[in-house]
Amino acid sequence: MSCPFDCEYLRDARKHERPAALDPDQFPNRDIRVTEELIEDQHELVEFLSRALVSAARETPGSVDRDVQDALAALIRTCRTSQSGIYYQSIPENALAARIFRAVERAIEEFRQEETRRFGMTKTRDSELLAVLVFFERLQLDRNNGRPRGRAFLGLLQGLHSETGTGTVDSSPLLLPE
Repeated sequence: MSCPFDCEYLRDARKHERPAALDPDQFPNRDIRVTEELIEDQHELVEFLSRALVSAARETPGSVDRDVQDALAALIRTCRTSQSGIYYQSIPENALAARIFRAVERAIEEFRQEETRRFGMTKTRDSELLAVLVFFERLQLDRNNGRPRGRAFLGLLQGLHSETGTGTVDSSPLLLPE
Protein backbone atom coordinates (compact mmCIF):
# COMPACT_ATOMS: atom_id res chain seq x y z
CA MET A 1 0.00 0.00 0.00
CA SER A 2 1.30 3.44 -0.90
CA CYS A 3 0.97 6.57 1.18
CA PRO A 4 -0.95 9.41 -0.43
CA PHE A 5 1.09 12.34 -1.74
CA ASP A 6 0.00 14.52 1.17
CA CYS A 7 0.80 12.00 3.93
CA GLU A 8 2.27 14.02 6.81
CA TYR A 9 4.52 11.14 7.95
CA LEU A 10 5.94 10.68 4.48
CA ARG A 11 6.61 14.43 4.13
CA ASP A 12 8.35 14.44 7.52
CA ALA A 13 10.45 11.39 6.62
CA ARG A 14 11.63 13.07 3.40
CA LYS A 15 12.95 16.02 5.41
CA HIS A 16 15.42 13.66 7.08
CA GLU A 17 16.55 11.79 3.97
CA ARG A 18 20.01 12.25 2.63
CA PRO A 19 20.00 12.47 -1.14
CA ALA A 20 22.58 10.32 -2.89
CA ALA A 21 25.57 12.20 -4.23
CA LEU A 22 25.22 12.75 -7.95
CA ASP A 23 27.89 13.11 -10.56
CA PRO A 24 26.70 15.72 -13.09
CA ASP A 25 28.83 13.95 -15.71
CA GLN A 26 26.46 10.99 -15.42
CA PHE A 27 23.31 12.99 -16.22
CA PRO A 28 21.61 12.10 -19.49
CA ASN A 29 21.27 14.79 -22.15
CA ARG A 30 24.38 16.65 -21.02
CA ASP A 31 24.46 18.43 -24.37
CA ILE A 32 21.32 20.37 -23.38
CA ARG A 33 22.18 23.52 -21.47
CA VAL A 34 19.75 24.40 -18.68
CA THR A 35 20.36 27.76 -17.04
CA GLU A 36 18.61 29.67 -14.28
CA GLU A 37 17.87 32.39 -16.83
CA LEU A 38 16.08 29.91 -19.09
CA ILE A 39 14.03 28.57 -16.17
CA GLU A 40 13.10 32.11 -15.11
CA ASP A 41 12.20 33.10 -18.68
CA GLN A 42 10.09 29.96 -19.08
CA HIS A 43 8.48 30.11 -15.62
CA GLU A 44 4.97 29.67 -17.08
CA LEU A 45 6.02 26.51 -18.91
CA VAL A 46 7.90 25.23 -15.85
CA GLU A 47 4.88 25.75 -13.61
CA PHE A 48 2.52 24.28 -16.20
CA LEU A 49 4.65 21.16 -16.74
CA SER A 50 5.12 20.74 -13.00
CA ARG A 51 1.36 20.69 -12.54
CA ALA A 52 0.92 18.42 -15.58
CA LEU A 53 3.43 15.90 -14.20
CA VAL A 54 1.76 15.79 -10.80
CA SER A 55 -1.70 15.56 -12.34
CA ALA A 56 -0.66 12.78 -14.72
CA ALA A 57 0.92 10.82 -11.86
CA ARG A 58 -2.12 11.26 -9.62
CA GLU A 59 -4.39 10.06 -12.44
CA THR A 60 -2.17 7.00 -12.93
CA PRO A 61 -2.74 4.71 -9.94
CA GLY A 62 0.44 3.08 -8.69
CA SER A 63 2.79 5.50 -10.44
CA VAL A 64 6.09 6.38 -8.80
CA ASP A 65 9.08 8.58 -9.57
CA ARG A 66 10.60 5.92 -11.83
CA ASP A 67 7.51 6.01 -14.05
CA VAL A 68 7.79 9.80 -14.31
CA GLN A 69 11.50 9.43 -15.09
CA ASP A 70 10.70 7.00 -17.93
CA ALA A 71 7.96 9.32 -19.24
CA LEU A 72 10.32 12.32 -19.17
CA ALA A 73 13.03 10.37 -21.01
CA ALA A 74 10.50 9.42 -23.71
CA LEU A 75 9.21 12.99 -23.99
CA ILE A 76 12.78 14.19 -24.43
CA ARG A 77 13.47 11.58 -27.13
CA THR A 78 10.24 12.55 -28.90
CA CYS A 79 11.13 16.25 -28.72
CA ARG A 80 14.65 15.60 -30.04
CA THR A 81 13.29 13.56 -32.93
CA SER A 82 10.76 16.27 -33.73
CA GLN A 83 13.55 18.86 -33.87
CA SER A 84 15.25 16.78 -36.55
CA GLY A 85 12.14 17.12 -38.72
CA ILE A 86 10.77 13.65 -38.05
CA TYR A 87 7.69 13.18 -35.91
CA TYR A 88 7.99 9.94 -33.98
CA GLN A 89 6.63 9.28 -30.51
CA SER A 90 9.00 7.38 -28.24
CA ILE A 91 6.30 5.90 -26.02
CA PRO A 92 7.73 4.06 -23.00
CA GLU A 93 7.21 0.30 -22.74
CA ASN A 94 6.25 0.70 -19.08
CA ALA A 95 2.42 1.07 -19.11
CA LEU A 96 2.35 3.56 -16.22
CA ALA A 97 5.06 5.70 -17.82
CA ALA A 98 3.24 5.51 -21.16
CA ARG A 99 0.06 6.83 -19.55
CA ILE A 100 1.99 9.70 -17.93
CA PHE A 101 3.76 10.36 -21.26
CA ARG A 102 0.45 10.68 -23.12
CA ALA A 103 -1.11 12.91 -20.46
CA VAL A 104 1.88 15.28 -20.41
CA GLU A 105 2.08 15.28 -24.20
CA ARG A 106 -1.61 16.31 -24.34
CA ALA A 107 -0.94 18.99 -21.74
CA ILE A 108 1.95 20.38 -23.80
CA GLU A 109 -0.32 20.55 -26.83
CA GLU A 110 -2.94 22.41 -24.76
CA PHE A 111 -0.25 24.82 -23.54
CA ARG A 112 0.79 25.56 -27.10
CA GLN A 113 -2.82 26.02 -28.22
CA GLU A 114 -3.39 28.48 -25.38
CA GLU A 115 -0.24 30.39 -26.39
CA THR A 116 -1.51 30.57 -29.96
CA ARG A 117 -4.87 31.80 -28.75
CA ARG A 118 -3.30 34.48 -26.52
CA PHE A 119 -0.45 35.64 -28.74
CA GLY A 120 -1.49 34.59 -32.24
CA MET A 121 1.47 32.18 -32.36
CA THR A 122 3.34 29.67 -30.27
CA LYS A 123 6.05 31.64 -28.51
CA THR A 124 7.70 28.65 -26.80
CA ARG A 125 10.34 27.22 -29.10
CA ASP A 126 10.96 23.48 -29.29
CA SER A 127 14.48 24.01 -27.92
CA GLU A 128 13.03 25.75 -24.83
CA LEU A 129 10.53 22.95 -24.29
CA LEU A 130 13.34 20.41 -24.59
CA ALA A 131 15.47 22.30 -22.06
CA VAL A 132 12.60 22.48 -19.57
CA LEU A 133 11.94 18.74 -19.95
CA VAL A 134 15.66 18.10 -19.34
CA PHE A 135 15.46 20.36 -16.27
CA PHE A 136 12.69 18.16 -14.84
CA GLU A 137 14.62 15.02 -15.77
CA ARG A 138 17.69 16.28 -13.89
CA LEU A 139 15.61 17.43 -10.95
CA GLN A 140 13.99 14.00 -10.79
CA LEU A 141 17.41 12.35 -10.74
CA ASP A 142 18.57 14.82 -8.08
CA ARG A 143 15.57 14.08 -5.84
CA ASN A 144 15.46 10.34 -6.47
CA ASN A 145 15.90 8.53 -3.16
CA GLY A 146 16.72 5.25 -4.89
CA ARG A 147 13.69 3.42 -3.57
CA PRO A 148 11.77 1.37 -6.15
CA ARG A 149 8.42 2.80 -4.98
CA GLY A 150 9.85 6.25 -4.21
CA ARG A 151 7.83 9.38 -4.84
CA ALA A 152 10.16 12.05 -3.45
CA PHE A 153 10.23 13.93 -6.77
CA LEU A 154 6.44 13.87 -7.11
CA GLY A 155 6.20 14.92 -3.48
CA LEU A 156 8.46 17.90 -4.19
CA LEU A 157 6.32 19.01 -7.12
CA GLN A 158 3.11 18.48 -5.16
CA GLY A 159 4.55 20.49 -2.29
CA LEU A 160 5.36 23.41 -4.55
CA HIS A 161 1.73 23.78 -5.48
CA SER A 162 0.17 23.06 -2.10
CA GLU A 163 2.55 25.12 0.09
CA THR A 164 2.97 28.27 -1.96
CA GLY A 165 -0.25 28.21 -3.87
CA THR A 166 1.60 29.53 -6.91
CA GLY A 167 4.07 26.83 -7.86
CA THR A 168 6.58 29.42 -8.95
CA VAL A 169 10.24 28.54 -9.13
CA ASP A 170 11.21 31.71 -7.22
CA SER A 171 9.49 30.54 -4.04
CA SER A 172 10.48 26.91 -4.35
CA PRO A 173 13.40 24.76 -3.23
CA LEU A 174 14.13 23.70 -6.81
CA LEU A 175 17.77 23.11 -7.51
CA LEU A 176 19.40 23.40 -10.88
CA PRO A 177 21.67 20.39 -11.07
CA GLU A 178 24.25 21.06 -13.73
